[in-house]
Amino acid sequence: MGVNMLSAIGYEFKPQIKEKVPWRPHKKRAPTTKPPFTLGELKALIPQHCFERSLPRSLYYLVRDLVLLSAFYHVADTYIPLLAWPLQWVAWPAYWVAAGSVGFGLWFLGHECAHGAFSAHAWLNDTIGFVVFSCVAVPYFPWQCGHVKHHANTGTLERDEVFVPKQKPSRSKRFLNNPLGRILIILLMLTIGFPAYLLFNTSGRRYPRRNNHFSPFSPMIPRRMRPWVLLSDAGVLAVLAALAWLAHSHGIAWLVARYWAPYTVLNAWLVCTSVLNHSHPALAHYDEGAWDWLLGTLTCTMDRDFGPLLNWVFHDGQNVHTVHHVFPRIPHYHLREVTEALKPVLGEYYHSDATPPHRALYQVVKECVFVREDLDQRGVYWYEGLFDMMM
Repeated sequence: MGVNMLSAIGYEFKPQIKEKVPWRPHKKRAPTTKPPFTLGELKALIPQHCFERSLPRSLYYLVRDLVLLSAFYHVADTYIPLLAWPLQWVAWPAYWVAAGSVGFGLWFLGHECAHGAFSAHAWLNDTIGFVVFSCVAVPYFPWQCGHVKHHANTGTLERDEVFVPKQKPSRSKRFLNNPLGRILIILLMLTIGFPAYLLFNTSGRRYPRRNNHFSPFSPMIPRRMRPWVLLSDAGVLAVLAALAWLAHSHGIAWLVARYWAPYTVLNAWLVCTSVLNHSHPALAHYDEGAWDWLLGTLTCTMDRDFGPLLNWVFHDGQNVHTVHHVFPRIPHYHLREVTEALKPVLGEYYHSDATPPHRALYQVVKECVFVREDLDQRGVYWYEGLFDMMM
């Protein structure tokens, strides 16, 4: 079947020069026709052991991250204050980056819990996910609800829960259409982007009324989930109360250096990786008439290689993100093997980019400002930058 499928998915792209949607030869766009393979055919190519969720192995990764975080905190709290001030100005940022990066890896394990990929026990998955997310002020069950909807509607302009692109550039984007403006946008994305999404649904699905992850009456939340939203809020409030007590006991500066700064780095990685996995000039979006689940999942997801160290710290969550979207219950430690097994069959429906994060983010902010409908394919939309409008 593999040989037949490889021959079946041969895809020859013919560049089209259009007046309103210019083609850039160095960026090969994703195919926008339904794949010549089915989800069942892809599943049949995956070794059966890749679907097995090992609780001891998942717990190993959880303990690994907790040990690393504890070690970083112990070193920072015990030894950095003993250094001379010039050395502290170097040591504290190093701690923030290290702890925040490992913290994001821990957050990713909570994300695995939300998918049921951590273990075969739903109660254990939700318990661990609830604790991990609450510790970084994220309401677990509402986030899980929105994230599942994102997986179910990836690439649709109407129903995708996050990463919904604008169909025309805003005035602020026009004003900031310059190098300094783009850097400012990146800084705002990395610092307040995720809290703004949780509180105000920034970059999220358009609802007739305000959507807020902390409100049980948000339009995103089904009625049956309202008690779980309140439980999530209680978890976040308990953590905020503990942080307030620490600030009162040790001072705000102490809390900022040991918790808030690494927390900011964690959020920055979360926004950075999420945006890069779903934003690229080669990726398509669709309206409901042209959308298909497998097509949207494959052509609106980009694997991003962050290098050996960060891939290890992030549990390979970003460099094998496409397969995670297709089979979200497969544990992260099997996704490399699954990706290699499926790449020959996916062919041009598989996309990856190893551009360093800082360059990739700048490219996204510059070239993925809004989407515009393809003149030759109704319902298919491509990312555009403001410089395209002048061509």
